[in-house]
Amino acid sequence: MEDAVSGHATRPSDGLAHDLRRFGGKLKRRLRAQANIGDLTPSQVAVLLRLEQDGPLTTSALARGEGMRPQSMGAIIVALEGAGLVAGQPDPSDGRQTLLSLTDQCRTWMAEGRAVRQDWLARLIDARLSPDEQARLVAVIPLLQRLVEN
Repeated sequence: MEDAVSGHATRPSDGLAHDLRRFGGKLKRRLRAQANIGDLTPSQVAVLLRLEQDGPLTTSALARGEGMRPQSMGAIIVALEGAGLVAGQPDPSDGRQTLLSLTDQCRTWMAEGRAVRQDWLARLIDARLSPDEQARLVAVIPLLQRLVEN
């Protein structure tokens, strides 16, 4: 197989990788469209997901984890606190620092958003794929999972 642009030979996996990347991006955009994220920026969403996954963190730890300056992270945190999505408590091991965590309001909002996206995708699968196609999709999921495991 030859690449039309470069004229170099390509592997069959190159086209598959291209198609999977496009599919992943399109699915992510469609799922995001189903979510009610309001005016949150991608950086704010990333911070919420990190706090959900890692638990309470300081602003500095969040900044390191997201690869940004602490000052930039501070602006994100102020906006999230103002929206009632994040709250800070003194760090029990170092009272000079504040541990940030998700509020109950945020956890509820995130769970409701996931439920909406789950329902949308399930209804789409039912509407557009036959039972045989759904079974074929089930068989592919373990392969896709292997691609993203460490």
